[in-house]
Parts: sequence; structure tokens; C-alpha cells
Amino acid sequence: MSSAVLLCRDPLASPLDEVLARFGLRVEHLPEGTPIPGSFWGEPEAGLVGETLYVRPDTPLHSALHEACHWICMDGRRRAALHTDAGGDVAEENAVCYLQILLADRFPGVGRARMQADMDAWGYSFRLGSAKAWFEQDAEDALEWLLRHGIVDNAVRLTWNKRDPQEPLRTPS
Repeated sequence: MSSAVLLCRDPLASPLDEVLARFGLRVEHLPEGTPIPGSFWGEPEAGLVGETLYVRPDTPLHSALHEACHWICMDGRRRAALHTDAGGDVAEENAVCYLQILLADRFPGVGRARMQADMDAWGYSFRLGSAKAWFEQDAEDALEWLLRHGIVDNAVRLTWNKRDPQEPLRTPS
């Protein structure tokens, strides 16, 4: 793990609860050193169980946002049974990464560039070699997915909606 990535203990991560609550996701802050329920990759990575995201002070912010974005992007059936493995396909995973970068703008002092750098430092892998290059040059399919599911609008602004299988899919205009 690179110590250069922002951690949930950093003051720049303080909007986490407020930002994710707008989607209906609860954040449970655990003491450092305690087990993280629902951590797919193991500690200190964030965990998901039901409608709760679990983090510790040493959890990377990018991990918390990534797992939260899985929760936002999964359909209601998967969300209802969620424990540890968010699942999903490649298209959804790409949408998760794109949304994670968009959400970073809601953290003053973080923003897209820092999130992309943290993703690269942690080892996310993109065809074009970096999160920034992917986001700017190769992520049209991810944006289209987010538009289709009503998570962003045509101006690429957050709608604060999570994916819901009961909603008809939107056709971007």
C-alpha cells in the first residue's frame, strides 16, 4: 500500500458520511485495528454489508468511494442481498470507477486529479495506463452507463439517485 494515498482519517475525507448519505448509504466508522466487515480485498479496504459501508481511519478514501459506488451502481436485488462481494459486470465496474472520480469533486481539496492519482498509486489498471487518461479519453461507455441508469444527468452532474431496477432506463439525449 502506498502511504501517499488519502486515508479516511485525513480531514479531506470528512465529507464522506454526508456525501454518501445523499444516496442512502450509511457509513460505519470502526476503530483502527478492528476487523472490517464485508471487506472484499481485506483490511484496511472498505467493506459493504447491506446498506452500510465500513471504514477505519486507515482505509483509503479511494477504497471507501469505490465500494460506495458499487452500492450506488448495483441494482436493488443485489443491494438487498449484499455482503462483501459487490459483483457486477465489466460495464458496471467501469461506471463505478467513473463515478468514484466524479464523487471526488464533492471533497474540497481532493477532486478528480487527486482521486485519479490515488487510484494509480494503489494499482488500478486502465488500458491507457492511468486513471486520468482513461477518464478523459476512453470512458465514454462508463459515462453512458451512468446516464442510462440515471445516476448522472446529461450535463454529467450527479442526480443523487442510485440504480433501481424498478425505474425504466433513461435514454440520454
